[in-house]
Amino acid sequence: MQMLSLAEELKNNAYPGRGIVIGKSEDGKKAVTAYFIMGRSENSRNRIFVEDGEGIRTQAFDPSKLTDPSLIIYAPVRVLGNKIIVTNGDQTDTIYEGMDKQLTFEQSLRCREFEPDAPNYTPRISGIIHLGNGGFNYAMSILKSNNGNPDSCQRYTFAYENPAAGEGHFIHTYMHDGNPLPSFEGEPKLVGISGGIDEFTSLLWENLNPENKVSLFVRFINLEDGSSETRIVNKNQ
Repeated sequence: MQMLSLAEELKNNAYPGRGIVIGKSEDGKKAVTAYFIMGRSENSRNRIFVEDGEGIRTQAFDPSKLTDPSLIIYAPVRVLGNKIIVTNGDQTDTIYEGMDKQLTFEQSLRCREFEPDAPNYTPRISGIIHLGNGGFNYAMSILKSNNGNPDSCQRYTFAYENPAAGEGHFIHTYMHDGNPLPSFEGEPKLVGISGGIDEFTSLLWENLNPENKVSLFVRFINLEDGSSETRIVNKNQ
C-alpha cells in the first residue's frame, strides 16, 4: 500500500467529516493517536473538546444554541487499563463496557450500527490501542450502510500488529463533501507520522478545512513507561 501524506489528504478534502489516526511516532518510542471533528451545521460547529479524566468528551460551546445533542455530545476517548478507545460517537462507551466484560473490540460493536441520520447514515468509526511489553498493537473498525441502504450494515475491522516507526493509519467518515455525504470506502489509509506532538498537532490542524474544522485531539503515549502527552485544539475558544 502506498504511504500517503496526511497533510495532503486533509488539505485536498473539504469535508472528511470525523477522522481517527493511529500509529507510531517517527522515533519509534511512542504510540500516537488523533481524533478530529468537523461540522457543516451550526449545531455541529457549536462544540469543543474538554478533558474528562483520562479521556475527553464533546461539549456545547454555547449551550443556548444546542438543538439536538443526540449524535454530537459523547466521549470520543476513554481509557480502560492498558487500552485507549477512540471513536466518533457514543460507541466509545459500548466498547468500554464490552471489553470490561471480556468481549473483544469486534464483539463489543456487534450491537451497534451506523448512525440513524438519514440520508447520510454516517459510519461509526472506532479505534483501539493495546499497550503492553514496551510495544502496542491497534485495530480500527467501520460500521456503514450498504451504499446508503440502511437495511444492511457492513462491518469491517482492520488489525495492525507491531506497527513500524513513522507509520500510521487514517480512517474518516466521508469520502468528501456531498448531499448525501458519501461514506468512507476501502481500508484505512496508510499515512506517515512525523515530528513530535506539537509538530504533528499543527500539521493536522493547519491542513483541516478552515471553515469546517471544529476540534482536534492528539495524544502521544510513551511505550517505555506509559506516560502520555495530550493536545486539544478548539476552533471555538
